[in-house]
Amino acid sequence: MKPFSYERAETVEQAAASAERNPNARFVAGGTNLLDLMKLQIETPSHLIDVNKLALYKIEPTPDGALRIGALVRNTDLAANERIRRDYAVLSRALLAGANGQLRNQATTAGNLLQRTRCPYFYDTNMPCNKRKPGGGCSAIGGFTRHHAIIGASDACIATHPSDMAVALRLLDATVETVRGDGTKRTIPVADFHRLPGDTPHIETVLEKGELITAVVLPRPLGGVHVYRKVRDRASFAFALISVAVVVQRDGAGRIALGGVAHKPWRVEAAEAELPRGVKSVMEPLLAGARTTQDNAFKRPLVQRTLASVLAEAKG
Repeated sequence: MKPFSYERAETVEQAAASAERNPNARFVAGGTNLLDLMKLQIETPSHLIDVNKLALYKIEPTPDGALRIGALVRNTDLAANERIRRDYAVLSRALLAGANGQLRNQATTAGNLLQRTRCPYFYDTNMPCNKRKPGGGCSAIGGFTRHHAIIGASDACIATHPSDMAVALRLLDATVETVRGDGTKRTIPVADFHRLPGDTPHIETVLEKGELITAVVLPRPLGGVHVYRKVRDRASFAFALISVAVVVQRDGAGRIALGGVAHKPWRVEAAEAELPRGVKSVMEPLLAGARTTQDNAFKRPLVQRTLASVLAEAKG
């Protein structure tokens, strides 16, 4: 691990301003992903800003019936929250499918959104990777690709986003609240928060330098039946080969979001309009333009079979 300076921020504004002043600063809270990357010298911040003292731990309703989740709410607390379990069950189930109890006790809402890919070539500093070193090349392309993207990838990167929570947030149309270094605030739809790789896979979100996540807001409850299904190589502490999140209403209408198939949580609203016609009709728009390899071609039929199973479960 390379040397770094450290400060403990007392206010949101102080944290954002400090990050803007320091060109190679990182925020740290639970540190469940960042510290691992620092040990491997994949992340090499010269300055760490500890945000654990900020007042961002509340889960509270808004006047319009939404629910605001503070950026520092731990995954365990969020999954166990009574309102989340009752009104946003898909989120609770997605969180419980991730990592293990010890990591969920440390991991935060904002950190979960910002965690980086688990592509083995990204973690191996001996291999070229456009995420680690822009322009260096992508070792995954032509390599072992069992866990890699089949949709939304590019010639520069075929990595997937690892978060289970983010898939549920995409399904629920959540928004992300932030503050910039100059004190201005903005709200970002989670649909726009993560970027597809294109030619710049090292730029993973739309956050600006020094911009700090302060909360995630869930809109008014959807109702319906919520299901999250994660398919993985072992029963716990494994990232998704694919995951499927659905909300199904009594009239058959619903929403679908996928994990493990793209560089960001994957949802195609046009595909949801095909739900009354059956899973096969949904699949074509949902994975339109998909490109598979010999190693991950199984993901397309796996998505179809898992979606069919999840919809059958949701419809009783």
